[in-house]
Amino acid sequence: MGDTGYFGPKSIFWQVNKEMYSLFGGARALLMQAAHPLVSAGARQTSFYARDPWKRLIRTVQLQLIIAFGSKQEARQTAHRINQLHETINGIDPVTGQRYDALDHDLLLWVHATLEESALLMYEKTIRPLTPSEKDRYHEENLISAELVLLPRDHVPPSFDDMAEYIHTVVTGSDLLLTDVALEVYDLMRGGPVPVFIKPVWQFVAFAARGTLPTELQELFNIRWDSKRQRALDANFAVLRGSHRFVPDRFRTVRPAVWAERRMAGENVDLIEKARRARRNL
Repeated sequence: MGDTGYFGPKSIFWQVNKEMYSLFGGARALLMQAAHPLVSAGARQTSFYARDPWKRLIRTVQLQLIIAFGSKQEARQTAHRINQLHETINGIDPVTGQRYDALDHDLLLWVHATLEESALLMYEKTIRPLTPSEKDRYHEENLISAELVLLPRDHVPPSFDDMAEYIHTVVTGSDLLLTDVALEVYDLMRGGPVPVFIKPVWQFVAFAARGTLPTELQELFNIRWDSKRQRALDANFAVLRGSHRFVPDRFRTVRPAVWAERRMAGENVDLIEKARRARRNL
């Protein structure tokens, strides 16, 4: 077998992240990240959302998938590029007056935690429940991703439940704010031009992102969520869970996982180059 990367098909990390539905959690994570003013300050510095937001968001997803499914060399190269970019993102946040730094361990933890919780939440909503031990295995395996982007494992809560408690503490605390960047991200969720290949699913993805946010964040974004919307979301989740096993693999499995399987079978597959080509074709 060729290079399995840092995870491999037998890992729970691979099994969760290869599912297309798990990617839907990225929109929820993005809203949560944007609600942190110091994360938003870094996005504001780089005009992350103001200039061609879709290409930039898709590029971010691709980089995460390369870490998950690329060879070890590809994962390290990709993480290095992320880290180099983060080295340039720092300054004083004009909203809070606090200093921000994209390499700050607390900010890296918030991004890491929201991605992890959102991926697992969406997997459970659309595919199947995970046991506590499976969640802890995912959490442990995901520490590799954290270390690759310079988040020390001793700065990450030791278990998935501890991570969930950390998120609850932040959400119910006073750190999160509705800044201009947070509003830009929320507006992106609600409408505007959507790439053709995302249009078929985007309305549901954005709806699910709003509906699965913690209540405190729904209030922060002024999301009017009621029992009717909740029933509609639950019904959609039930349909996805019930039909999942009948969906052909080519629609269920993210392409980087397919390419990784080909690489392990001995084919010469360059995930980084494929990601570049995909971005050029947007």
